[in-house]
Amino acid sequence: MAITLKRQISEDEKNIVLEKYGHICYATGHEILDEKDIHFDHIKAFADNGVSEIDNIAPMCKEHNLKKGRLPLEDFRIKLKLETFFQQGQALTLKDELQYFQDNKDINGFGLSVYSKSTENTIEIEIANKKTTYHLFTCPTTQWKYFYALIPVEAINSDDDEDGEIGLQPRYLILDKVFNLYRHFQKHPVLQPSIARLYKNKILVFDGQHKIASMLWGGRKEFELKIYINPDPQILNNTNIAAHDKFAQTRFYSSIMVSKLGSQFGKQFEDYKNKEDEEKKSELGFINHLKISDELTVAEANKRFYSFLYNMVLDPEVNNIVHLVSKSNRSSNEYPLTVDMLSKSLFSNFLYRHPLDEDMASKHYIREKEINNLIKLFNIFHDEALHDWDANKNSSDTNQNKLARLIRSKSIMSWSEILKDAIAAKLDVIDADDKEKLFYGEISDESFEKIRQVVRRLVEWAIWSLPQDSEIDRILSDNKSEIKKYMKSKGLTAGYLLGAPE
Repeated sequence: MAITLKRQISEDEKNIVLEKYGHICYATGHEILDEKDIHFDHIKAFADNGVSEIDNIAPMCKEHNLKKGRLPLEDFRIKLKLETFFQQGQALTLKDELQYFQDNKDINGFGLSVYSKSTENTIEIEIANKKTTYHLFTCPTTQWKYFYALIPVEAINSDDDEDGEIGLQPRYLILDKVFNLYRHFQKHPVLQPSIARLYKNKILVFDGQHKIASMLWGGRKEFELKIYINPDPQILNNTNIAAHDKFAQTRFYSSIMVSKLGSQFGKQFEDYKNKEDEEKKSELGFINHLKISDELTVAEANKRFYSFLYNMVLDPEVNNIVHLVSKSNRSSNEYPLTVDMLSKSLFSNFLYRHPLDEDMASKHYIREKEINNLIKLFNIFHDEALHDWDANKNSSDTNQNKLARLIRSKSIMSWSEILKDAIAAKLDVIDADDKEKLFYGEISDESFEKIRQVVRRLVEWAIWSLPQDSEIDRILSDNKSEIKKYMKSKGLTAGYLLGAPE
């Protein structure tokens, strides 16, 4: 039996562990059929002061013990359960997780009706025949009443759209965020309560759902809430949307970009972010830290950073062409795009891929805007062309053949450079340094309409629609230099994209 421990347990101890758990993988609950595939590991990690005693040891199958990497066994077990839950779909909220916990008998129920009776300064809440009185506060701006309470899970629900009424929950759950918060709250306190409203005898959470969702996986059954009493839903909805959008905090490293950095790079980013020094915390500083902590070459560190940026752009929740991007490095009828292809075309031309030296806690750190701008560009391509992609059609279909030519690997690499020149001109960007950071900044909706016109001109280039086996099909197998030369000779220039005739 394989074993990886700081203190090697004896054969007798192994047998005691197996008597307790059986030949069952602790992480998955699956039976381990082959004795040689049994590993033993700490439930609480050795690095977190977990002892190498049999009460803290459980059996694992070889496959999942290798898959868990450096994660503690209990955390890995939770991660697998989380992944199972998220297989239900992409648009999941706290309500879906509560239902999942109820279905698996981890909680008795949720969303119970509560009954209240209030005075000027207090409110009495009755939950499952238990009455508790709370002090009432008054918002000086709206005069709404609210109170703070520790509420059992049975009385909590998510403020989703229901029965024709619009809910106030603006976001769906994100797997990585739930898991990272689950791990965080194993060691740290909750600094701010989640926020809810009391509406039609229901306590509906509309802010801080990730907090509650994560603590549920840690076994928490009561949650700290700030609860408004029958507030104006329209005002509260606008306030909540603004809080998650234009007024979202960027200081204290709370931007989505920084959250994603922490999600992907895990402990290395936490170690870097929490270094007690006077140095500003930046992408460049983190990459330098990564090179030292993981003994990476410059190329290796940059490769990891590029992947992080690409993953941010290729977010399936907001990027409409992700379903066409192959998970491997080979394109196919079903997945005509690859990350490698995009890295040498749209990413290389519109994404500033050098680690930034700007303080991530300052308002000048706007990488997130660049990512969102690039996502908008991808979605324009979807709207103007790729929404028509049909894997079941072949090159005999005129429109499918046109799209296939447009996104052939060397084709997209060639016209991306022409497209960049045209968009830069459309946005009145002339300086070479500014062109290098073309999308790193605020781009108005009006400017994006201009960009859409440029992309539309590209898609409508007449040569794409020539019959099968035309000259372009031979040219697109040539090198990029020859393809660009051909495109320009046939009128595909920055000038044409800006509106000049071919």
